[in-house]
Amino acid sequence: MHIFIDTNIYLKFYHYSNTELEELKKLVVLVNEGEIKIYITRQVLNEYTRNRETKIADALKTFKEDKLNNSFPAFFKEYEEYENMRKAINEYQKNKKNLLDKLVVEIENHSLKADEIMTELISSAGIMEPDETVLTRAKQRFDLGNPPGKNNSYGDAVNWLMLLSHIDIGTDLYFLSDDKDYFSEIDNSKFNNFLKREWNVLKLSRLFFYKSLSDFIKSKYPDIKLASDIQKDIYIERLKGSSNFSESRRNLQKLNTFDDFTSNQINKLIEASLDNFQIFWISQDYDVNEMLHGFVERFGTNMDDGIKDRFLRSVPKVLSVGRSNGAQLEQ
Repeated sequence: MHIFIDTNIYLKFYHYSNTELEELKKLVVLVNEGEIKIYITRQVLNEYTRNRETKIADALKTFKEDKLNNSFPAFFKEYEEYENMRKAINEYQKNKKNLLDKLVVEIENHSLKADEIMTELISSAGIMEPDETVLTRAKQRFDLGNPPGKNNSYGDAVNWLMLLSHIDIGTDLYFLSDDKDYFSEIDNSKFNNFLKREWNVLKLSRLFFYKSLSDFIKSKYPDIKLASDIQKDIYIERLKGSSNFSESRRNLQKLNTFDDFTSNQINKLIEASLDNFQIFWISQDYDVNEMLHGFVERFGTNMDDGIKDRFLRSVPKVLSVGRSNGAQLEQ
């Protein structure tokens, strides 16, 4: 899956927004696991870097100005709730000061959690550098009045031309932006028609448009709540599709590093060990057998009884190392 995320989406993590950092963590996992290829241009990185402090400063200003009402009518003061409210307000003010003191240091050191996640994402994705041809064509495009672009800036045109030049014909693109330059003039929930037609004609593929990272994650991974769940689901799917013994063992070892699974996840994992012959044929190898029975022993209470019983009947527990050298099975 190929995606491009515009600068304004990244900057939302530094301002008041409904988007949670967990969504960005999920994205990092998907990129690291090779499920998503994300395109980050030098233009986007520069815009993100120079606007980060502006967004933070504005968010801090709003936060500092937000005050709880510390004034009460005189007749409130005879009630227990009044004292509780005064204590809560004092505690709020104390925590607010402590939080702001910590934030000042982390903002200066670029060590906010959002900074750390962004650094990992950029490192995993790499940066696309524009060449002189792209820069020249972007300026010409802007001068001719073709989108995207605004305010005498052709940075958006640079990004668009880089995507057109770097993404293979026939490859669908998921485009995330909350910039009106990319909106349809008729319906701002849809992508600019000129750009969409250009993409369809030149790339012979589809372009899918989202106005937030949350919308994209919900659309493509609706059942995923945490970033770690994405990793589990990826390895379970890979386990189900394992085409050789080495791949099966490798995916099991990855899954064995996790401390918890949902009921649906553990059921799928154990079903894969029974239905995929590449796993089932090595289920009596000591290491594989130990992992599979370990899953059942640790998470059996979350499993479907039918799947659990089928596993225990089909995969006896190995009591000593080595199937080929006289391994003992539990009777």
